Amino acid sequence: MDEEKKGKSSTKAKNKYNAANYDRLYPVVPKGRKAVYEAAAKEAGVSLNDYIQTALEEKLKRDKRKEQEE
Repeated sequence: MDEEKKGKSSTKAKNKYNAANYDRLYPVVPKGRKAVYEAAAKEAGVSLNDYIQTALEEKLKRDKRKEQEE
């Protein structure tokens, strides 16, 4: 019973930390694309989350450069 109680309290603490320090995104992709993205992330040696974050940041930089050129 102590292990079960410990598990619940540590999960609660992690959830509280995550809620205070992270925003959540829920991207929805066409059926079958998730596997493509997971494979690309694995090939790059990063998590799917890191792969998506990097892609978003790179897109932001490209768009910003494009705006400055116009």
